[in-house]
Amino acid sequence: MHTVTQPHGTDGVPSGAPAAPVARVAVAGATGFTGQELLRLLSRHPAVALTSAMSSGQAAGSSRTLPGLARLWNGTIVPLAPQTLAREADVVFLALPDAAAAELAPALVGAGVRVIDLSGAFRLRDAGLRARWYPETHDVPPGVAYGLTERERGAVARAELVANPGCYPTAALLALAPLVEAGLLLPNADIIVDAKSGVSGAGKTPSERTHFSEIHGSLAAYGVFNHRHGAEIEQGIGRTVTFTPHLVPLDRGILSTIYVRVAPGTSEEALGASLEQAYSGATFVRLVGPALPEIKHVAHTNFCDIGWRVDASGRAILVSVIDNLLKGASGQAVQNLNVMLGIDERTGLM
Repeated sequence: MHTVTQPHGTDGVPSGAPAAPVARVAVAGATGFTGQELLRLLSRHPAVALTSAMSSGQAAGSSRTLPGLARLWNGTIVPLAPQTLAREADVVFLALPDAAAAELAPALVGAGVRVIDLSGAFRLRDAGLRARWYPETHDVPPGVAYGLTERERGAVARAELVANPGCYPTAALLALAPLVEAGLLLPNADIIVDAKSGVSGAGKTPSERTHFSEIHGSLAAYGVFNHRHGAEIEQGIGRTVTFTPHLVPLDRGILSTIYVRVAPGTSEEALGASLEQAYSGATFVRLVGPALPEIKHVAHTNFCDIGWRVDASGRAILVSVIDNLLKGASGQAVQNLNVMLGIDERTGLM
């Protein structure tokens, strides 16, 4: 695997793509929503050669093609074959269930393959929390990087295993982390994250909750005080958070409305200045200030849009929106790949 530095044009767009692929990549779990998004992105990525795509199962005779990828990528999705992954790829994306990723990722890292894991198996650093929320994870390779790209570029660049963040934590942490870091939030005040996600966040396997007739025309809270992404958000800011996710009848997207307290007299301009300082030069975070973003502004993109309002009493509301399948999963995974390869992190995403 070679490292290529890609120059920027004066308009902030890469001025040229690598002349030839610099890494062989493979996708395990390619038939799910995030796996298919990965194939779409990687099939057009100028710096990689997509060597194989595998399903999450190992049943013989289950090879298939995906009509939606015709003329983008004409390969065949074959059953999961870990030894082939280790032999044919420099970087492997795991879009697998938690238990499967927990078993496969350490073996791949041990074989010298770099891994970007889109499951939750390696996101939590605390062993006790990991045992509660991801009990299948027993072997954690050293130096796992948490792949919230804008906050962890250095760790991602060096990592052999990147734990791609959850979709809800991505939206929440990009908005909250700079404010906590700057000391703008009152230390003992509640932090409330009220998040709403499109139904694709529940994965491709159908259930009564995700059936069209159940979700259409409805809005439902779930996982109250009992959602693993709450622990991930708390890990990212070192504060207790009240996190409530909701399921909405959309195919994709997340909107998080975040309620916090700042010191009285803290202005919208001061809050915005902290975010501007944190994301200066960050292509995929767009700060829209007192305007409040909407899911349709980011659907089918790798952007996170953040807006905010502050009143005179110190109440602040942030609204953070992402596409849960892209910035919340596959797009951020490719962004992390670019950082790992040492190329412009926008490659294949703009």
